[in-house]
Amino acid sequence: MKRATTMVSLVEDYLECRRRLGFALESEERRLLCFARFADQIGHRGPITEELALRWACSSSRTTATTRAGRLRILSPFAKYRLQFDPATEIASPGLCGPGHRRLTPHIYSEEEIDALLDTARRLPPAGSLRPVTCETVFGLLAATGLRISEALDFRRSDVDLERGLLTIRQSKFRKARQVPLHPTTTEALRTYVCIRDKRLPASTTDAFFVSDRGRPVNYRQIAYAFARLRAQLGWQARGGHPHPRIHDLRHSFICRRLIGWYQEGIDVGNAMLVLSTYVGHTQVTDTFWYITAIPELMTIAGDRFEHFVQGGNHA
Repeated sequence: MKRATTMVSLVEDYLECRRRLGFALESEERRLLCFARFADQIGHRGPITEELALRWACSSSRTTATTRAGRLRILSPFAKYRLQFDPATEIASPGLCGPGHRRLTPHIYSEEEIDALLDTARRLPPAGSLRPVTCETVFGLLAATGLRISEALDFRRSDVDLERGLLTIRQSKFRKARQVPLHPTTTEALRTYVCIRDKRLPASTTDAFFVSDRGRPVNYRQIAYAFARLRAQLGWQARGGHPHPRIHDLRHSFICRRLIGWYQEGIDVGNAMLVLSTYVGHTQVTDTFWYITAIPELMTIAGDRFEHFVQGGNHA
């Protein structure tokens, strides 16, 4: 391997290698190149050192301890990669700057809140337009499947198989394709949307599944604006760590409802977790296990199950 002479070129080599393995790395690219430009601008030469990593992590007066730890965490895989080629490379521990990214507890919607959201979306203005039924169907789909909003809005018509009740997600957050089977009621709701959509726009030129009255693909800004309006109208109060209930909390709520349902049905959640993780598109099953420790209701159920186990009860 020809040795690069700048940190920017070293980062570019690393990103190219990772992308050949199928990683997207959009966020990592921005931050790693920021580090590389910093290193080159201060005249650093040679391997990555702990001192260099800390200087970059603390280089802005506006960064918090969490941000600084996050910078070191992003840098760690790159440093490990460079260690293969330069044994003098040092890997700075993210713990040097305190705890890194802390996931906030999401707002878990009750069934009543979801029903109210869909009912209110159904009455969005302007009356007789596609907007009400599009918003109702999008929010209902997220609540029923745990999809990411980006995945739902990215659907092409060919991705939605109403005959088999199957969604094809061509490129998710981590560029992993997957198929999502649907409950019959969800399939029927999508079929209803298709009938209304095609009746209102029989000559649409877009292949997008969700469209506006102008025949264009619905975008996130339009859905987010409608959601904010509905949220204010419904007067919801946040029950999680975020200032307001969010669209993404519909995904969190789906996962939590599924886990709670399994607990109540006596299903071995540990064994079923991989299925759920695959269904919602998590890259690591640990991302799904996180909910058990983050959601109070799930913590209580898990604690009760463990107490029953240590007392010699049936823990199936």
